[in-house]
Amino acid sequence: MANRGTRQQADDGILDKAAALFARHGYTQTSVQAVADSVGLSKAGLLHHFPSKEALRTAVVARIQSLEQEVLDQVAEIPLGPARDRVVLETLYDQAIARPGLVALAIGYFASLDAAASEADRELLNSRVLAAFGGDTSSTERVLRVTGAVGALSLLVLTVHQAGKNSAWRGHVIATSMGALGH
Repeated sequence: MANRGTRQQADDGILDKAAALFARHGYTQTSVQAVADSVGLSKAGLLHHFPSKEALRTAVVARIQSLEQEVLDQVAEIPLGPARDRVVLETLYDQAIARPGLVALAIGYFASLDAAASEADRELLNSRVLAAFGGDTSSTERVLRVTGAVGALSLLVLTVHQAGKNSAWRGHVIATSMGALGH
């Protein structure tokens, strides 16, 4: 992997694989060697990109936050309502297809970073995701609907990806998630 493409592409691939392993096994149960194996590098080769497991975790969290910022930027000028919700879901879907490990960790399994994830990291994640949908935390129903929509999207993306139907089923996934939001 390190010899293909640019350094940034290699780092992106490493971060996505690391995030997938963190989501699946938890941060504390994922070794540097497991990440290296998943991207076809030696442990020393991986440590050339990220000098420690903590540096890798920090980079994963930073990349997730940059993906979330992309979503916020996409909807910044769109008023609250179904049109904004649709753009959020479409952006999350496209990110999930392109970077399944990072998005799985971000929207489905962020807690699996265990104690290594600071409370500030968790709060920032939750506030950014909710902000994309309008940030209304006063309504329990809305918070539950957003959680359900994002959860549905994350699970359905796995099915879509396995079936190789990324484009063909995109509309169905978005419609299902919109339904969870009550639209």
